[in-house]
Order: sequence, then C-alpha cells, then structure tokens
Amino acid sequence: MPERILVIEDEKKIADIVKTYLDRDGFDVTIAGTGTNAMQLLKNGFDIIILDLMLPDIDGETICSAIKEFSDVPIIMLTAKSSEDERVRGLGIGADDYVIKPFSPKELVARVKAHIRRTKRSERKTLSFNGGILKIEVLSMEVRKSNKILPLTSTEFKILLCLAEKPGVVFSRLQLINAVQGYDFEGYDRVIDAHIKNIRRKIEDNPQKPMFIKTVYGTGYKFIGIVDK
Repeated sequence: MPERILVIEDEKKIADIVKTYLDRDGFDVTIAGTGTNAMQLLKNGFDIIILDLMLPDIDGETICSAIKEFSDVPIIMLTAKSSEDERVRGLGIGADDYVIKPFSPKELVARVKAHIRRTKRSERKTLSFNGGILKIEVLSMEVRKSNKILPLTSTEFKILLCLAEKPGVVFSRLQLINAVQGYDFEGYDRVIDAHIKNIRRKIEDNPQKPMFIKTVYGTGYKFIGIVDK
C-alpha cells in the first residue's frame, strides 16, 4: 500500500506541483485547499501531512495544534516565515519539519521520504536498558522508568530515541535537530539543550550524574545506557 499524504495548500499551482512530484514516487496524494476541508479529511488517516501556514480560513498553526492533540502523524510546514522565533513556535506546537517558500519540489519529496523512513524504523522494536530500568516502547511512543510511564513530549521522545538507537555514538546538536526535525535550524543549540535538560529531569535519578545521556563537552551528547540482551 502506498503511503497516504495530505497536502493542505490553497495555492493551486503549488499544490499541483507538489502532487505531481509525489505522484511520480508512488505516493497516494490528497489535496485540501482550505483548513476546513483538511479537518474533514483527517478522519481518513494519513501517513504524512504537508501544511501551508497561510490558509484563507484557518491558519496553519491552529491546524497543526489541533492535529497533534490526537495524532503523531509527521507534519511538514510550508511557509514564507523563516525567523528563528517563528520556527521555535512551530516546533513548540508539534511541527516536524519546515520547508521555506520558494522551495525545490525534489527537496520536499526527499524530506517526505526521510520522515517515512524514520516512522518505519521506529515501528520495529522496543528498546530496554540497564536491566529493564528504562524501556522505550517505540510503536506506542511510550517511555517507562521502572515500569512507570514518563510524560515525554513528542520531540523529547524523538531525541531520546535517536540517541538510544545508537548507544555510545556522539551526536552533535545539529545532528540531533536534523534527525528529529529534518532541517538545519539556526537556533538548534538553545533548543536541543533545553530538550536534553527536560529529558534528563524525567529519565535520570540524578540529572547531575546521568546514567543515560552524557554531555560530550564541545561536541554534543551520547547515550550511555547499557543495552539489555
């Protein structure tokens, strides 16, 4: 079954170009020209949503927030907005990626494929560390510490999973933001450090002496939990 993609874009020319390129790669593409139409279509279920921020009836940020209340479907925002504060706000409401207009359709397709690969990879397994003290339920996006579910946000979960899938590998802040958001983000130092601080507060017994996420000074972070066999 081909992956189903919902493109929410009111400019017909842009929507048609996006659909043409995605069709060529075998995706099942649905176009919604308004936010109202998009919200009606969401019940059909999609694997990825491409969302224009500037719609005639409902702004894209409102739609993004509404979708993330009931779904973890990846959302790629199409926007002419490119300031750091605007991107930080978008990430805060659940956007998974940003593509700035004007954009390359080929690049957009590449990003769609990257998100699909990450989604499929994350469906494969459950990760367990330190004798079952920390468990990452990848399919349900749940993290358990001593069998207690921890309240990680979607972005925190993605960062933790990225690190935990490759224990001992050092990730720079830029690599982490690209892995979980899919683009070079100017404010990544501040954003990633804040997320790591929140993750540690939730998964570590003592964040000052972590047993799962270690800071590699001058470089980034690595996961140091012991993988259960």
